[in-house]
Amino acid sequence: MRAIYPDRGHGRCGLTPYRGTGASFGVVAGLTIGKFAAAEGVGVETVRFYQRRGLLALPERTSGFREYSDADRWRLAFIRRARLLGFTLAEIRELLGPAEARSTDDIMRAAQAKLEAVEEQARQLALLRCKLRHLVQVCQHGDGDDCVALRLTQTDLNGKER
Repeated sequence: MRAIYPDRGHGRCGLTPYRGTGASFGVVAGLTIGKFAAAEGVGVETVRFYQRRGLLALPERTSGFREYSDADRWRLAFIRRARLLGFTLAEIRELLGPAEARSTDDIMRAAQAKLEAVEEQARQLALLRCKLRHLVQVCQHGDGDDCVALRLTQTDLNGKER
């Protein structure tokens, strides 16, 4: 067992848990919540949040610790990737089963549906951008009353003629 103090000419250095605990460290095969979270680049509260939402299981305690497995790491990484692709937690919950079953058809259908939703959002954002540009024009060169009232000439905010 290595000493917890730096080498002072005794040939021992480095840090070791208190005497008697070093031998039991090998029993902890999985990752504790802190190491599990850090390994996936999230905080402990994120792991707990996903557990409360039913996306991650709460492991049983062994040796006094909740130990997370490689399957748990895969699941958390999948959740994070799905979030980056814009899937909601409800959608992710539905995707986890097919993903774990390696069902590419289900994943493809979900991705196609998400793509269609994103394309619709992009159309809506393009329309909104156009209206905001028009409002900037009204404010810069038009009637001040229309500007402060957010009133656009020719069309209202729904794109309909007034």
